[in-house]
Amino acid sequence: MPRPEIKESISPWAAETARLRAAYARRQCGDLYSWFQPAYLFHIQQRECRVLDLLRDLGLSRLEGRKILEVGCGTGLWLGEFIKWGAGPENLTGIDLLAERLVAARLTLPPRVGLLQANAASLPFPAGAFDLVLQSTVFTSILDAVMKQAVAKEMLRVLKPRGLILWYDYHCNNPWNNAVRGVKKKEIHALFPGCRIRLARVTLAPPLTRLLAPYSFLLCAFLEKLRFLNTHYLGVIGK
Repeated sequence: MPRPEIKESISPWAAETARLRAAYARRQCGDLYSWFQPAYLFHIQQRECRVLDLLRDLGLSRLEGRKILEVGCGTGLWLGEFIKWGAGPENLTGIDLLAERLVAARLTLPPRVGLLQANAASLPFPAGAFDLVLQSTVFTSILDAVMKQAVAKEMLRVLKPRGLILWYDYHCNNPWNNAVRGVKKKEIHALFPGCRIRLARVTLAPPLTRLLAPYSFLLCAFLEKLRFLNTHYLGVIGK
């Protein structure tokens, strides 16, 4: 499939798209997301357990044959996880605004995984194309309400009638990063009106995890179970 042209200059969200590009270009994560960092390792392991529990509860423990789209796939971490969980690479597609992230994803993912540079507010796919559409920390990065609504509408459009949106995102603000804004439950319901929505608080606050994980994964796991220190929603949205 040829790479679609992103006509930002004439879109109603051109300014927000430009802001997103600039914000991601400035983002310096250092080694925060290194597998050798105890906090990151704990975070990924806990998230994987929660996602697998959720998929199993939904009857989605067999992923082969299911068409899956990730909106804002970055360097391909989630796509790689879906392959590990049994999804066929030929049934996986990821889109991202940033070409350099897609280049990095291509280096680690099988060639049969589809990767496209595209804007999630105007997805280059037919209606009802996917069984599962994932967004992970995309909506917190979009500050423009019109663009958020457009992305939500497009995710629903490309979803099959009995498909599901898998949601993972912050519900609270990051006091050290004003380029993101938490998406609370009320806003999620407003973005997806009339949909069936199931959400749970997960992921121990990253600063606390970075402080405690080098000493005790057990303590981090206990605190995460209390939920009031958790910063993200994990859940599903269905038509």
